[in-house]
Amino acid sequence: MYLQGNLQAVFDALYHMGVIDPVLEMDWGKALDEMNEYESEFFRVLNVANEYQDDMQTLMVNLKKFDQQTLSYLAMEVAREYAEYHSRENLQ
Repeated sequence: MYLQGNLQAVFDALYHMGVIDPVLEMDWGKALDEMNEYESEFFRVLNVANEYQDDMQTLMVNLKKFDQQTLSYLAMEVAREYAEYHSRENLQ
């Protein structure tokens, strides 16, 4: 499952919630090694992000239902998909 649609809206919501800065400082390798423990929550948070990205307030209300680690994985997914998008743009 992937994020679909407006990555910027999801990033902005996570930024306003204070999720982005701690994610930038964390050891992503270690966090990704532990991601299997959060797999079901990760898919749930992706669904929320995909469903509510057109309404920032509703998106943030629904994202606040998740723990910090799950939100961190969502932030990493946003970063990964941005990187993939930009690498495709550079190849064209």
